[in-house]
Amino acid sequence: MSDPISTISTLLEPVFAELNDGEPADPTVRPSDRADAQINGALPLAKRRGVNPRELAQAVVDSGVLAGFASDVEIAGPGFINVTFSTEFLTSQLASISDDPRLGVPQAVVAKTVVVDYSAPNVAKEMHVGHLRSTVIGDALVRMHVFLGHDVLRENHIGDWGRPFGMLIEHLIDLGEDVAADGLTQGDLDGFYKAANAKFSESEEFQVRARERVVLLQNGDEETARLWHRLVDMSTAYFDAVYSKLGVLLTDDDLVGESFYQPLMGRTVERLSEAGLLEEDDGAKVVFPPGFTNRDGNPLPLIIQARTGGFNYATSDLTCVIDRVERRGADLMLYVIGAPQQQHLQMVFKVSEMAGWLTEETEAVHVPFGNVLGDDRKMLRSRSGASVKLVDLLDEAVDRAGQAVAEKNPNLSAEDRAEVARMIGIGAVKYSDLSTDRVKDYMFDWDRMLAFDGNTAPYLQYAHARICSIFRRADIDRASVRNSPIVPEAPQEHALALRLLAYPSAIDATLQSFSPHKLSTYVYELASDFTSFYEHCPVIKADERTRSSRLALADLTARVLAHGLDLLGIEAPEQM
Repeated sequence: MSDPISTISTLLEPVFAELNDGEPADPTVRPSDRADAQINGALPLAKRRGVNPRELAQAVVDSGVLAGFASDVEIAGPGFINVTFSTEFLTSQLASISDDPRLGVPQAVVAKTVVVDYSAPNVAKEMHVGHLRSTVIGDALVRMHVFLGHDVLRENHIGDWGRPFGMLIEHLIDLGEDVAADGLTQGDLDGFYKAANAKFSESEEFQVRARERVVLLQNGDEETARLWHRLVDMSTAYFDAVYSKLGVLLTDDDLVGESFYQPLMGRTVERLSEAGLLEEDDGAKVVFPPGFTNRDGNPLPLIIQARTGGFNYATSDLTCVIDRVERRGADLMLYVIGAPQQQHLQMVFKVSEMAGWLTEETEAVHVPFGNVLGDDRKMLRSRSGASVKLVDLLDEAVDRAGQAVAEKNPNLSAEDRAEVARMIGIGAVKYSDLSTDRVKDYMFDWDRMLAFDGNTAPYLQYAHARICSIFRRADIDRASVRNSPIVPEAPQEHALALRLLAYPSAIDATLQSFSPHKLSTYVYELASDFTSFYEHCPVIKADERTRSSRLALADLTARVLAHGLDLLGIEAPEQM
């Protein structure tokens, strides 16, 4: 790893072990506001050994290890060691990542099979703003795990089964398949669903037909199955259009609907019974996982099979666990699902452990997220009070971005303006979501997210475009400067160099907590450091040696910035 913090931590480990009679001791190296790094490990080690921490810190300095990469070393306070990295050390570190197509980020030591469950819209219902967070957070986590070399299995667990499909199929028949197809493929899924639901509420005859159709569907009637497939196909065509507009990796190959697990649920119930976990509670078959209680303090059951014999979400989710572990060989399962489902998933995981399906070899993680709020701090809704359609949100973002681009750069051709507007608009929506700590709610604010300053996607995209413009105006091929040594002598160059070298640690920290906002924060800080560098350090007008170094530094910044944005699923235009 190229991060200097990690580099010196590794180099100091044997020094601290020697000072601890051969036993491992953590050097505890952290970034510092007073220097480039601070070594804090002398304090806890001195306390354990009953010695003076400043004397122990001096012994670390006297070992000579720091001389290889530090231009200044200071023992401060009770025994902190402040380290400023030498220009020569940073030059060598920058050379190593500049030559590396992975920009210093190592592949995972052990490649895992990672299943990511995300997005999960319902058939015959339009995707709304509530689907945005699951989709973009899940997509970013997929991209990062793929980059590290893991075998990533995307699973879009769509709702495509159950009682509503009786009324939906009957409504499809009433309308006529071709008429319904015209509306559904154009995205009018909500209208179709609401009309079917209204008909079900108003007509007893329709209710009878719908219930009979459910029985036919569950019993595998060929014509009913064909109609159901038609409904699913029309809905997934709409999903695909939204995913394409949003720029996420999900495809039809990633669809794993409730219907896939339906034939397997009976065996799930049998296996729970064989494990001695099933109990009967008010006519239903349930499992009581320990540690879960209701409001009255009584044991809370996970309902596996209703008294009517029907299966539910818990049965489906338990069957998912079995399939993902036993058929797909998952080492890590990420459930990118809203925070309200936390208790349900915890119970599913606990029952899976009790049944022996989820063992220490496989980690199941709920990746929860908060809500998208309007300016009234309530769930974001349209003026009519309905959920905001995701496709409408994206279209408006692109339209607003197009207006901003036209004002900023009226010389762009209409074709280029449309393409840049698409990148900025979609990027703004995604970054506004990803840059927020996922466990928190955030307020949807058009003006803030499309601003060209502050922690926004347009600001980051503009920083990348600005670097590209340096080379374009000077008529210099960016690749031609990559063999030039980067010598970060000015304070702003030094700070930018440190930020570039911290890229591997930023990705590592992001995946340790499955929190894309940490990578978002990194790319924002990188763009800010570049802005400071660009304002204080002449590039093209500098002397030849300095010019070559700064051009190489600018190019490397653009590469890391574009790569970081790509891991977040955001494009980096070369001109704006």
